[in-house]
Amino acid sequence: MLIGYARVSKADGSQTLDLQLDALRSAGVAEEKIYSDKASGVKEDRPGFENCIKALRAGDVLVIWKLDRLGRSLTHLVNTIDGLNKKEIGVKVLSGPGAEIDTTTASGRLVFGIFASLAEFERELIRERTLAGLAAARARGRLGGRRPAMSKANIRLALAGMQSKGTVVSELCTQLNVSRTTLYRYISPKGELRKFGETILSKE
Repeated sequence: MLIGYARVSKADGSQTLDLQLDALRSAGVAEEKIYSDKASGVKEDRPGFENCIKALRAGDVLVIWKLDRLGRSLTHLVNTIDGLNKKEIGVKVLSGPGAEIDTTTASGRLVFGIFASLAEFERELIRERTLAGLAAARARGRLGGRRPAMSKANIRLALAGMQSKGTVVSELCTQLNVSRTTLYRYISPKGELRKFGETILSKE
């Protein structure tokens, strides 16, 4: 059975599904077997897509107008198609880049294999760039990740405050504009400097 899926990126009426719906019908997909969404591809909430996936059974073929209608990224796209293949569900792309993909045929599976390789290549590039960036940051005395919640000056003020018997912790947190949890991440309730605080203060 052929089951179609169509999507446009905007839900404000500035884009319509007509072109995709016409293409799906011409490919032999019955009107009642077409699911659709008017939402961004990066948006998690796509009820039409979710219902489409639920409706697919082994032996069915999912028909889409273009590859970008299905996935939020190359990796997501490959994972989605691979998951369908494992359930013995075919995927057919009608136009645009990847129009040669038809996983019900040997040549179509070959093309999909190339896309899968590209997705793996993309993941490795991202990983290598991330590691290289972190290494470069460490070489310059910076740590990767988010910016510290407390500056050197604030840590010193908090340290002095926590070591003073008359300090009210809630008031100190208000003055420093941090939560009690954040404060205790850098300085213990007894006024002792913790690892996070030591790391920030040790930077030049």
